[in-house]
Amino acid sequence: MNLALFAAGLTTFMSLYSTQALLPELSASLGVAPARASLLVSLATGAVAVAVIPVSSLSERYGRTRVMLVSAAASAVIGLLLPLCTSFPLLAAGRAVQGFALAGVPAVAMAYLAEEVDGAHLGAAMGRYVAGTGIGGVLGRVVPGVVTDAGGWRWALAATGLLALLFTAAFWLLLPPSRFHRPARVGYRGLRTHLSDPGMRRLYLVALTAMAGFVTVYNFLTYRLLEAPFHLPMALVSLIAVMNLAGSAASARAGVLADRTGRRPVLAGALVLAAAGLVLMFPPVLPLVGVGLLVFTVGFFAAHAVASGWVGTRASAHRAQASALYLCAYYLGSSLGGTAGGLAFERAAWTGTGLYVLAMLAVALLAATGPVLTGRLVARLRR
Repeated sequence: MNLALFAAGLTTFMSLYSTQALLPELSASLGVAPARASLLVSLATGAVAVAVIPVSSLSERYGRTRVMLVSAAASAVIGLLLPLCTSFPLLAAGRAVQGFALAGVPAVAMAYLAEEVDGAHLGAAMGRYVAGTGIGGVLGRVVPGVVTDAGGWRWALAATGLLALLFTAAFWLLLPPSRFHRPARVGYRGLRTHLSDPGMRRLYLVALTAMAGFVTVYNFLTYRLLEAPFHLPMALVSLIAVMNLAGSAASARAGVLADRTGRRPVLAGALVLAAAGLVLMFPPVLPLVGVGLLVFTVGFFAAHAVASGWVGTRASAHRAQASALYLCAYYLGSSLGGTAGGLAFERAAWTGTGLYVLAMLAVALLAATGPVLTGRLVARLRR
């Protein structure tokens, strides 16, 4: 199960972020501004956000594994067609369709794990799945970033599509059938239940704001490193995605730590760590930018692993819909938040971008610690 979901994370996130490292190349080749080029990421993640809720409901009726496998296969096929697109609008439309196809894996994976894994070990299992998504994100940025220097963006997308197809085949071969899922009627009653829970709403807000900051950094740091005073080559800039490997390791560790010591302190600490890393990235000093990006990435992945696992344990019923709402917020953060980050970058360069991301992390931290702070404030007032 761990290997199968790891492969699912690889193929899903490699496909989802395959255009992120190519944004400067696509800006130049297709003649579009950075904020518009970022739509190639935002449209795909926005489509996932729109599709995860209905797809998760379908998995209640037709089964977790069937929905995940069909979704992975469809997205792999669409990925192989993207290099044939002849214009920016056509490529953007293809990315949106690919996002819809991809939605089935992340929409169902967390619910599948919550049903199949004992609660005492769910945090660790979720951390390993998130680790796979992180490494998939690395491959989705490094492979096209390296290939584009040799053959252009079309060959870069083709190479990514072929690799995603291989990981999809591994997912099909390794995934065990559901043992504890019982088919239910397709309905949306669970959505109201989860949205009426203040704790769930706070976790969804953490997902939205933290992901808005994360995707903004990785979308536009590439532009910064290509320009003065760094002037780094594209193949080298694409290697910033390797930082996700440290994030993947951190996500697995954070899941175990949350199981042992509690989720709230680990989640809050991870968000503070991400903010500290971002502060290090403000000065135009390459070693500081590198260290800051590493710390920021570790903090984000740890926060995501803890928050997503918390959703699975907090939901006593309709787990697929609870996870879908989390992912809807997560990918809306990527889509809308990433586009807003592009506007900040165009108007105020990296300083404006960094301040925007710090604001997103502050909101996430407030959502994560709100009940604790409110309780302390009430206690003091009573004194």
